[in-house]
Amino acid sequence: MTTYQNAPNARPDNGALTSLEFSTDSGFGARARVGLVVLENDQTVEAELSRLWPDGVAAFATRIAMEDRVTPETLLGMEERIPEAAKLLPPALCLDVVGYGCTSAATLIGEERVSSVLRVAHPDVPNTNPISAVLSALSALSAQQVVVVTPYSAEVTSGITGLLGERGLEVVAAGSFLEESDATVARMTEETVADGVRQLVRAAEEATGRRPEAAFVSCTSLRAFGVAGALENELGVPVVSSNLAFGWHLLRLAGIQDRIEGLGRLYHLDLDGVPVGEPR
Repeated sequence: MTTYQNAPNARPDNGALTSLEFSTDSGFGARARVGLVVLENDQTVEAELSRLWPDGVAAFATRIAMEDRVTPETLLGMEERIPEAAKLLPPALCLDVVGYGCTSAATLIGEERVSSVLRVAHPDVPNTNPISAVLSALSALSAQQVVVVTPYSAEVTSGITGLLGERGLEVVAAGSFLEESDATVARMTEETVADGVRQLVRAAEEATGRRPEAAFVSCTSLRAFGVAGALENELGVPVVSSNLAFGWHLLRLAGIQDRIEGLGRLYHLDLDGVPVGEPR
């Protein structure tokens, strides 16, 4: 803590202004500060992530212009707007990590391209996005065979499943709610999401004779924090949503290795899949 006293540079009408001492500390985010670039219409990312930040971790968010309809065209159109949005997170925040919060756009624009345009604004700060986070999470969980739940159109969903396949993962079942309105997706119930996961896990078991190694719920607007842990216990399959992976990746990149209960086994692991709190 530091104490200061400034010389007065203005005086009220009566000519008397007392110079007051003040003290400063680390402020919010003494352990880590997270910067978020959130879609204009998103109603879920900040609300869900705020439920997981450990003591001493704080998030600071800005918004990026984006239409409510999620199509390849609207998603790709965000690329040129990312640097300006990220610049609204000023250097004075002393961020430890920056995240761009759109799974489908990061997939279509490309992970490396998203990382590059974020570095325009924050060249020395680690960054991530939900699809990069999901790939890292599935690697940490040693999951190769996955089922995928999305809210997207068939075209956008194929971009997600195609990328997973390109990265060596096997999508054994996929399903979508086929809803383009982000505002509508944000109001889909957690039980709706859970039922979708159950249905696809059963379909995968029937098709392959074995359980998938993970279930991926794609889209930062879909809510899953309230059901993921219990659903994972019920099915015996790790359940990883975009926001669960995103939050985990942001924390680990910021150097926060806390073990967090109730969100599934992912939150017991570090980036290499080693249990946190245990020696390597």
